Amino acid sequence: MIIKKRHQLAPLVGTAGFGIHSLVPQADCVSCTRRRAANDASLAALLLFTYMCRMVLRDARGRPLNEPAAFIHPCQPTTAKEPPSGPGWAHELKHDGYRLQIHVRDSRVRLYTINGNDWTKRYPRIVEEAARLRAPLIIDAEVVHLSADGISDFDALHNRTADEKAVALAFDLLLSGDDLRRQPLIERKTALKWVLRKAREGIQYVEHAEGHGDKLFAAVCNLGLEGIVSKRLTSVYKSGPSRTWIKVKNPDAPAATRAVDGTFR
Repeated sequence: MIIKKRHQLAPLVGTAGFGIHSLVPQADCVSCTRRRAANDASLAALLLFTYMCRMVLRDARGRPLNEPAAFIHPCQPTTAKEPPSGPGWAHELKHDGYRLQIHVRDSRVRLYTINGNDWTKRYPRIVEEAARLRAPLIIDAEVVHLSADGISDFDALHNRTADEKAVALAFDLLLSGDDLRRQPLIERKTALKWVLRKAREGIQYVEHAEGHGDKLFAAVCNLGLEGIVSKRLTSVYKSGPSRTWIKVKNPDAPAATRAVDGTFR
């Protein structure tokens, strides 16, 4: 076995940290002892630097800064004249209301419009129900005013004659402890249904149908409802216009002829 001399081992001590001291012969010189001390000091400085970098990337509460922002720009469906055909699509009813993003974090609830305006004080029933959910959560929903027969009444919602009765119809889950936006839609909806398993009427889960989007749309038109939104079951959540979300409007519904301002979905 060839034993390296001290001057051959010294470069290893300068370039590595742990596990090198044992290679240095016991009859070491004072300079090697000082060199080891310098290496230990360099290692301590490196660990301190790494710790400081990690702390810089966190906010005052210690949360990573790469967590979703206070408001996430919503995924917006592309408008089409007819729903997509074939498997792999989830078809949901499109309700006549306002887009709403529900945030639950640190025992606080915030409600945001499609443009990021804070409407928390407007809908106390939704806030009360959201406060019962386990945080942190970000839920994508539609706020509506339901009539006695369960049909959304946009005029009552827009005129604010019964804000305290408005409910949220939840159709997607963006955050539940972890950021879920990169997970497939079907997994996000499954998680959302579990989150809302004990929820009352203030926040309601939006069911979906797989396949036969044309038949669902025909039934929606016969009932005079607004339309449907079809979504790829494997799609991720992407802010802005998306070709994996397709909105088909009932041309005879009130929403189809309503003047659009900045707050309408």
